[in-house]
Amino acid sequence: MSQSFKTVALLPMKAHSARVKGKNFRNFAGKPLFRWILDTLLEVEEIDQIVINTDARDILEGHGLTETDQITIRDRKPDICGDHVSMNLVIQDDMAAVDAETFLMTHTTNPLLSAGTIRSAIDSYYKGVVRDGSDSLFTVNEYQTRFYRKDGSAVNHDPNVLLPTQELEPWYEENSNLYIFTKNSFESTHARIGERPILFPTPTLEAADIDNPTQWRIAEIIALAEMLVQSAEPVG
Repeated sequence: MSQSFKTVALLPMKAHSARVKGKNFRNFAGKPLFRWILDTLLEVEEIDQIVINTDARDILEGHGLTETDQITIRDRKPDICGDHVSMNLVIQDDMAAVDAETFLMTHTTNPLLSAGTIRSAIDSYYKGVVRDGSDSLFTVNEYQTRFYRKDGSAVNHDPNVLLPTQELEPWYEENSNLYIFTKNSFESTHARIGERPILFPTPTLEAADIDNPTQWRIAEIIALAEMLVQSAEPVG
C-alpha cells in the first residue's frame, strides 16, 4: 500500500477464538459480531482507511466482505498466526505496510462502541498532542468506589474516614476498547500506549469487551435493549 493516510483504523480479526468459538463471525443481535464495529468505523469520517489483518479472508468473503476503497484486507503472515502470538507483532506488520500519520486500533469484541465516542477520542487525541505533547490515547473505565486488597486492607481510601464515593480519587482500568498512537510512539514503548498517553473514559454502556460467554450475553442484552429504545423513539 503506497498511499499515505492521516488516520488509519486497524481491526485485527482471526478465525479461531479460544473462549467463545468463532465469536468474530457469530450472530450478535442480528448480524455477525465483526460487522458491528466495522460498520461503526465506516461512519467515522475522520478515518481514511480500515485495515483488517486476518487469517480468515475466506470466512469474511462468505459473509459478503471484500476489499473496497475504504477497507483493505491483509492476509496475516503464518509466523504471526495463533492464539499466543503478541498483538504487537500484528501491529508492527501493519505499520510496516501502511503509511499513516496516526493509527487507531479497536477490536471486533467491542461491538457497542459508538461513532460519536470514536470521534471524541480522535478529537481529544489531537488536542492533547497540541496542548500537552501527548503521544497516544487509550480508553479506560473510570471508577470512584472503595477498593480493597485480598487481605482486606484498603487501597484508595481510609476506612476510618467515610468519604462519599464521589469524593474519592478516580481510578482507571484499561478496557481494550480503543487505542490511538503513531509509529514513533509505538516504537518508543513497543506498545500501543506511548510515553505520554491520554486516558479516555468510555461511556459505561459502550465499554463491553467480549472475552467469554458471560460477557457476550451481557453485551448482546445491551445491544438488543438499545435497538428496542431506538425503534420506540418517534421519528422527526
